[in-house]
Amino acid sequence: MQSAVIVDVVRTASGKGKPGGALSGTHPAKLLAETLKALVERNGVDPALVDDVITGCVSQVGDQSLNIGRTAALVADFPEHVPATSIDRQCGSSQQAVHFAGQGVMAGAYDVAIACGVESMSRIPMGTAPAGGDPFGPLKVRYPDGLVNQGVSAEIIAARWGLSRSELDEYAARSHDLASSAAAAGDFDNEIIGVQVPGGQDDRVHRTDETVRGGTSVEGLAGLKPSFYTEELARRFPDVGWHITPGNSSPLTDGASAALIMSEEKARELGLRPRARLHSFAVTGSDPLLMLTGVIPATEKVLRRSGLSLEEIDVFEVNEAFAPVPLAWAKELGADVEKLNPRGGAIALGHPLGGSGTRLLATMLNHLEATGGRYGLQTMCEGGGMANATIIERI
Repeated sequence: MQSAVIVDVVRTASGKGKPGGALSGTHPAKLLAETLKALVERNGVDPALVDDVITGCVSQVGDQSLNIGRTAALVADFPEHVPATSIDRQCGSSQQAVHFAGQGVMAGAYDVAIACGVESMSRIPMGTAPAGGDPFGPLKVRYPDGLVNQGVSAEIIAARWGLSRSELDEYAARSHDLASSAAAAGDFDNEIIGVQVPGGQDDRVHRTDETVRGGTSVEGLAGLKPSFYTEELARRFPDVGWHITPGNSSPLTDGASAALIMSEEKARELGLRPRARLHSFAVTGSDPLLMLTGVIPATEKVLRRSGLSLEEIDVFEVNEAFAPVPLAWAKELGADVEKLNPRGGAIALGHPLGGSGTRLLATMLNHLEATGGRYGLQTMCEGGGMANATIIERI
């Protein structure tokens, strides 16, 4: 079985996922198309060689419907013979795209593939369903008490792992501090591609994460009110402390990202230097009420498959959908928090749902290269109770 390597991975800078955000005036297919074009152009790869464009996107309605991956590939002027597909594994969609691309290469089905993702949360609000749709109606038979949204799941996790409001806010402030410092040091320069966006009379190039707030303090975060408290939920979950606020949650975000994946043999043939090898994959389901705890069994599963120990991993990227997720993960597994999201995470850098998996990959790979680390592990909690985990090996 041939190995699958990452030749490059890029992303847009984040845009606030609301009207007026830096990327809100850009159609998501155009946003992804700009990312695809930048990826192949900066590596000198003929897009005609791409066997498939595998695209993560969560809210596949409206501007993101009807196979946005195919639309974006055509907008990017890829040849018409290059196919594309769009997949939804909730927040892990583009991480799953990496798995599918890598597995396709390993199996010999692909020589060259692009794994990518996009989400325009300013245009398509989270949870948007087709008019009149009730996607969860039949689940009421299996879960008669009803499931809850992710914010309430984060509250339950904070309560079960004994995480206080101050711990959550301290972690959130850390995310902004690390991301702000990394940006100032130019640590994101190699992964961010500029996107031309409407800007008054003239277009401008967006290349700075709009969601990072340097100088965020624990004291400032402490003044924010809980986002998900209701009297009804408080009666149902009496042990919950109601600590989740906009400050210790990931913000609504627009963004896109993409990874160029191919066989090691093809990379040599094209004269390209692989940056990392896809080492191990795992995906698992978890309790859909807790929903966000799948990162724990997914990590355990990928470590078993890899033959590596947690101590051998040089950096962890655990998506910061909400602060309790990485904190409960680290507490449960006994992980070194110094290795956790060292350039900040989604609380600061944003969480454009379908585009987050390959965003994490970009940040993790650049950190490994900068520090000389060998192995990186990323894991992503996902709606409905699932998680992906990926281990890469820097070459």
